[in-house]
Amino acid sequence: MESQHMTQQTFADFIGISSASLSSIFNGRTKPTLNTVEAIKGKFPTISLDWLMYGSEPMFKDETVEIKNENPITTLPPNLNLFDEVPSAAPSFFINEPKNDRNVPPQPKDIVKTEVKYIDKPQRNITEIRIFFDDQTWETFVPKK
Repeated sequence: MESQHMTQQTFADFIGISSASLSSIFNGRTKPTLNTVEAIKGKFPTISLDWLMYGSEPMFKDETVEIKNENPITTLPPNLNLFDEVPSAAPSFFINEPKNDRNVPPQPKDIVKTEVKYIDKPQRNITEIRIFFDDQTWETFVPKK
């Protein structure tokens, strides 16, 4: 909050919680809920969860993120250009494999009908109905047999 130069009110509005909830957290009356932590993390994705929950340094995660490249870049041979024929031992990304793009309509799935029979409990009968009034009285109704 201080690093963003916000008051409690503007910070609470920004993360989407009530200012009373935030005030209770700062005064120590309540502990932050998971929703509060998620709201802060959602608005400040670079903030460290360890700092937010436990106070351990640093406050912000390193902004240098190591990206793992699963498809390494393959360099082309120096004597190959766009207008040359592709040699037979070309890398796989040069070879066009035929795609199996047939316009085949999907086969209808076999629909299995299942019947569910509900076993009924024996029918219950009403024995008495009572209506209570605000003047502390009531009426009882008994069905005719």
